[in-house]
Amino acid sequence: MTSKLNQIGLDKQASSDLADKLNELLANYQIFYMNARGFHWNIKGEKFFELHAKFEELYNDSLVKIDEIAERILTLGFTPLHTYGDYTTLSKIKAAKNISSGPVAVQVILDGYEVLLPLERELLEMSGESSDEGTNALMSDYIREQEKLIWMYSAYLNR
Repeated sequence: MTSKLNQIGLDKQASSDLADKLNELLANYQIFYMNARGFHWNIKGEKFFELHAKFEELYNDSLVKIDEIAERILTLGFTPLHTYGDYTTLSKIKAAKNISSGPVAVQVILDGYEVLLPLERELLEMSGESSDEGTNALMSDYIREQEKLIWMYSAYLNR
């Protein structure tokens, strides 16, 4: 008889559904990361030093999250997507090209969070329903951090 549980004791079908949604999050984070990296390189203007440093913080944090998401997919027993073709096809966040304006770049970051946060909330709910504490804890941490960042970047834009 084949077990309905994966190697960490979670339901295989629920884990498969979570891995699919995590791959969607991974694809969006990869494009979010590339956008933040581009903003770091190309930012110009009055707030250059402040934004240059903030975008570096953002892409470094995104890189850590990308690794955590991929490793969580592996822990659930599945394969993380790993080609840019997969990322660009699956991501709702689109690549931002040749942006050097601080306010425009910050708005693109906020637009990215409008994609990431609902995905993370969906994963939080899915992981709670399947007793997947590992994914649940990751999503809870991401949501808390990003809600604060949304407030901060919105304040930069005087909103």
